[in-house]
Amino acid sequence: MNLPASLPKILPAGLALSLLVSGCGFQLRGAPPVSSALQPLAVDCSGDVPEQLCGSVKEQLSLGNIDLQPSEKADYVLNISNFRRERRASAITVRAAAAEYTLRQTVDIEVLTSDKVPLIAPTDLNSSETYRYDESNVLAKQREEEALQEQLYDRLAQQIIFRLAPLDRDRIDRLKQEAEQTRDQDSGQP
Repeated sequence: MNLPASLPKILPAGLALSLLVSGCGFQLRGAPPVSSALQPLAVDCSGDVPEQLCGSVKEQLSLGNIDLQPSEKADYVLNISNFRRERRASAITVRAAAAEYTLRQTVDIEVLTSDKVPLIAPTDLNSSETYRYDESNVLAKQREEEALQEQLYDRLAQQIIFRLAPLDRDRIDRLKQEAEQTRDQDSGQP
């Protein structure tokens, strides 16, 4: 096996560069890491949430080394519910046919501790995409719409991960303490 003469020079330089970049904390753009303080975590998707969306959220959390457990064993629960999908004509041709459609997906999320303290109050997240519709190529446009729906699932999953990212140990402790103080005030205890 003959190696190019430049390979012995490039290999150490590439290795040094990768060590330098990883040592300074560089990471590829994408969903920010979810704090290890938010584990073990359960992901509870209601029946109306597509499996692709629920699976994408779980996959991203697993890739971030978050310990996923069933609700009974988890300290925190991410509830994903009330999935809505909308397809609306956003442009019309001169013959009154749809020339462009906007696809929108919306879902509700909330994060609770095992003792029902809200860490993220119920929140609506949505993602949308617009595409051109060609009546003469219906089958291809159906495939394009299906691919866009998949992309929207992934975008919603990323938005969910972005919402979880700020929940570090200090913030979780502060939210629990505030909830406890509110409970004490409501019950009349000092």
